[in-house]
Amino acid sequence: MKKKQEPIRILQVVPVMQAAGIENFIMNVYRSIDRNKVQFDFLVHSKKKYIYDDEIEALGGKIYRFTYKDDKNFIKYVKDLDAFFKQHPEYKVVHGNMQSMMPVYLKIAKKNGVKTRIAHSHNSSYEKSLKGFILHMLSRFAKRYSNINFACSKEAAEYLFQKEDYVFIPNAIDITKYKFDVRVRNELRKKLNISNDTLVLGNVARFEQQKNHKKLIEVFEKVHQHHPNSILLLFGTGSLENSIKDMVLNKKLQKNVLFMGVCKEVYQYYNVMDIFILTSFYEGLPVTGIEAQTNGLPCVFSDAISRDTDILNSIKYIPLSSSADTWAKSILEIHYDTKERKIAYETVKKTKFNVQENVKFLEKLYCEYNK
Repeated sequence: MKKKQEPIRILQVVPVMQAAGIENFIMNVYRSIDRNKVQFDFLVHSKKKYIYDDEIEALGGKIYRFTYKDDKNFIKYVKDLDAFFKQHPEYKVVHGNMQSMMPVYLKIAKKNGVKTRIAHSHNSSYEKSLKGFILHMLSRFAKRYSNINFACSKEAAEYLFQKEDYVFIPNAIDITKYKFDVRVRNELRKKLNISNDTLVLGNVARFEQQKNHKKLIEVFEKVHQHHPNSILLLFGTGSLENSIKDMVLNKKLQKNVLFMGVCKEVYQYYNVMDIFILTSFYEGLPVTGIEAQTNGLPCVFSDAISRDTDILNSIKYIPLSSSADTWAKSILEIHYDTKERKIAYETVKKTKFNVQENVKFLEKLYCEYNK
């Protein structure tokens, strides 16, 4: 009897497997890929458990836990990495998704004979702080130690690889989850005590400087002044969450800004929204932007976000430098009709952002790289 061939194992290097854009993209691929052929294992940077850990292990993935995010001990991190790759020569492909530390783990992977070292650029800029600048400068060395470059957009590729060749990997999603459902809309609005005629704005993002929630609250304040029957739903968590909550309290908007936290079923809540907003300082290509469009939501984004995100040619891009009043005016001019929202799903279904098409391409690449 012929022995069943084991799947090839790809080592995904990530900060932690939290509910955030990069991690959501990886999980979209992982759930859809043929795991009889390709299996993902994860090198994470904290001993703490995160939202996707149990699902990863249920799907057959291994999780290797490093402590760098816990103790910031760089020397220990380097030693642990070296020991890891010596102990695990079975990994022929390392897929780097943690941009700032790529030069470290890809260099050590190369030293230990890892054949294929992928640097995946997910962002188009960096946090404007001393720490952000240092991590930015460090990440620029990634291309010295990678031999395959992936990027989610043209801007993300130019940021990390300058003029070097790269493979475009769309931030694909399982589109079936994001098809507009009026029944779910009505049920969840009732659960949240939101009336049918309330204007609901939505945002799904970590509470970190990059996502620019401060601007978002300023914009919503102006929207609410002109349209009192309005609500803002915020999904996510992060280091700036409490300061944004304080800002909401100071503006007396606490009854109209709902902090929803981390939600595994966030895809259902797109149905509740009428307009989706991203005020980010920078993005590679936000997965949430694809999700919102698939649900048929009108989108208003900052002009710092890649135009590659606009797969339906319908996103309103507004300069970050524009006033909150200008943003509010553009938002309130939008015509939204739930009857038209299912059309978007059929359009996205035919694009490269449908994960079912995306995984076929990635599966083929992984198999080639593993030879």
